[in-house]
Amino acid sequence: MFKTEPCIVVNVKTEYLAEQSSPRDNRFVFAYHISISNQGTQAAKLLTRHWIITDGEARTEEVRGDGVIGEQPHIAAGATYSYSSGAILKTPVGSMHGSYGMIDDEGQPFEAKISAFSLAVPRMLH
Repeated sequence: MFKTEPCIVVNVKTEYLAEQSSPRDNRFVFAYHISISNQGTQAAKLLTRHWIITDGEARTEEVRGDGVIGEQPHIAAGATYSYSSGAILKTPVGSMHGSYGMIDDEGQPFEAKISAFSLAVPRMLH
């Protein structure tokens, strides 16, 4: 019997938080809203996160940790888990990408990739 690969789809929406930002001080605050959809046939638990955050001057910060927002959600087959978090950049434009370390209900670990997405002050990108 062949084991099917887990199918985790990650969608991201971002927003610039002008009221928390201070461009004069090179402080640009962004929120990102994540939806993690389990489109596979078995449940999976999110154990870890790994982010690579790059600002407009190619400065890179790497963030690793357990779970997301203090949780390690168990996502049933066909279910979606959503959360919001944030990032602070020194430039008005940047990007993030990374992965979630997950484990399926059979105890098999796998990685769910998070494609690159932009963080940008409105009207900064065309």
